[in-house]
Amino acid sequence: MTSRPQVRRRPVAQARDGFTYAEYLCLPRLLDAQRPQAVPAMHDELMFIVTHQAYELWFRLLLHELTAARDAMLAGEAERPWALLARCHTVERLMLAQMDVLDTLPPASFAEFRSALAGASGFQSVQFREIEFLSGWPDRRYLSAGLPAQERDRLQRRLDEPTLWDGFLTVLTAAGHDVSDPERRAGVLAELARARGDRRGLWRLAEALLDHDQSWSLWRCRHALLVERQIGVKAGTGGSTGASFLRSRRDRRFYPDLWEVRSRL
Repeated sequence: MTSRPQVRRRPVAQARDGFTYAEYLCLPRLLDAQRPQAVPAMHDELMFIVTHQAYELWFRLLLHELTAARDAMLAGEAERPWALLARCHTVERLMLAQMDVLDTLPPASFAEFRSALAGASGFQSVQFREIEFLSGWPDRRYLSAGLPAQERDRLQRRLDEPTLWDGFLTVLTAAGHDVSDPERRAGVLAELARARGDRRGLWRLAEALLDHDQSWSLWRCRHALLVERQIGVKAGTGGSTGASFLRSRRDRRFYPDLWEVRSRL
């Protein structure tokens, strides 16, 4: 008599009696985190805080997904990173649309509470910089941007880690492609772009990386327009030069090789 093979069951989370929706999402703390600073109170400041907090939550999710995509590529996988990057692209489209909410803020209303921000600025968003570092912009200048030691340490760890591009090159190498120098890489990418059938999997992953790059570039362009719409050419808070600084970054690319290969086809 043959014995039945044992089926491994995935662990199931145990329900907790009385555990509520509000507890699961930590809603009391979350909804108590909006602290307008203007005196007297200004109606539009709450919207300004909520939208920026929402961005930080999306940044947290992007870091979660992009790190997982990078790690999967470093392990030689191509399918799972593609799915994770597709999710990131969806989040980034939502983030771009969220700018429409900030566009409802009249510049005169923003001027009424802008001074309450003091030195606080989106320029200081550590998660935003982590995404850029992870994506392939290891700019060490931000380590000296007046950040607390704990946040500098976070950025340093990201600088020391492999990037998404490192992961992608690992996948290409694991698939038998020589990407040891720029010219060989360009030839491999051109070959993948022309591939058909089953061989298109690696190119699909390359396109997912480019979707991330393009989405981030569109967000930067939209952000620059938003800042100019709100404060014109005035200096930004937190030490930046405002819209002119943001415009100077619009044409930067995470993956120039993936853009350049279009010229070779």
